[in-house]
Amino acid sequence: MAGSRPSPRVLTAEQARRIAVRAQLLAAPRPTDLLEVIRHLTVVQVDLTAAVAPSADLVCWSRLGPTFQPDDLDDLLDAREVVELEGMLRPADDLALFRAQMERWPGPEPLSEWQVQLQEWVEDNDGCRLDILDVLRSDGPTAVRDLPDTCVRPWRSSGWNNNRNVTMLVSLMERRGEIAVSHREGRERMWDLAERVHPDDDRVVALDEALRERARRRLASLGLARARVAEVPGETYAVGPVGEEVAVEGVRGTWRADPELLARVDEPFEGRTVLLSPLDRLVFDRKRLAEQFGWGYQLEMYKPVAKRRWGYWALPVLDGDRFVGKLDCTADVERGVLRVDALHRDVTFDRGLEQRVDREVAALARWLDLEVTGPR
Repeated sequence: MAGSRPSPRVLTAEQARRIAVRAQLLAAPRPTDLLEVIRHLTVVQVDLTAAVAPSADLVCWSRLGPTFQPDDLDDLLDAREVVELEGMLRPADDLALFRAQMERWPGPEPLSEWQVQLQEWVEDNDGCRLDILDVLRSDGPTAVRDLPDTCVRPWRSSGWNNNRNVTMLVSLMERRGEIAVSHREGRERMWDLAERVHPDDDRVVALDEALRERARRRLASLGLARARVAEVPGETYAVGPVGEEVAVEGVRGTWRADPELLARVDEPFEGRTVLLSPLDRLVFDRKRLAEQFGWGYQLEMYKPVAKRRWGYWALPVLDGDRFVGKLDCTADVERGVLRVDALHRDVTFDRGLEQRVDREVAALARWLDLEVTGPR
């Protein structure tokens, strides 16, 4: 029919998996530059749970291998080449893509009901906001617990943030671009004026252009993504209309594919065996994980012990372009061991796969300067 929409290109399940793995820099050869890894991934989630190692460190190690040391990430943060924004590590250069959104907080008109409520709550507590800015201006980096709570209208919610006035106000002031995380002291974020933390340049990319560019970079880091998705905590997985429309055999609906990776879909693929953080972008969106890889996973740290199947902080095990199991292990630094409690195998392990996983577990232990103990 004249003017009919062309059918999208159809990818095999294997092609789709390989696009996603390549996009996340988990195929061979390994990348070699930490800052370039973060620029490509666009975000690395901050979570300090250290059952094995903090998530951001695991994410970087999974890509770079033994050449990466946690001090390398600290150095980038100290040099302000990487900044923390809304619980994510991001390249400082990318802040130009967020300034227009910050300036138009809580969002462009027309505002939704929840945006109006946020705006009114901040306006009602403007005195406390100004008090916080005064303290930071005079004292420099300060923890939330040391900031004044002069809110006249408390934060009300049914969750754990109820009455956490300063915590919530600081979070909203970060989104407005007024303050930023200067550094951390242990697990605690130290806040300062954004002008002291963010890059000196005042580049502002227009909002529509910035949102498109962020979506383009997001798609390049994911390889394949839905135009629209259900929201997950942290950075969205939705990419809108960027990229090329494709379908995947055996999966309902259509996807958007990064054009550069799509052009490489028929190139030879060399995978790696990799242990991933439970918060890794490849696995964090569980619906996407099930659709793309046909693999089920849940982070069980919040479950009662009796209801856990795989372990408190079980690491997803990727072999090439498929997930093959979950590694339940714990770094016992005091005893100098990486204790392996179980390797939950989701496929039949032949000798080669056993050896590849064993090598990766040993590599993780060496990186942590620990000895492996326990069954595998």
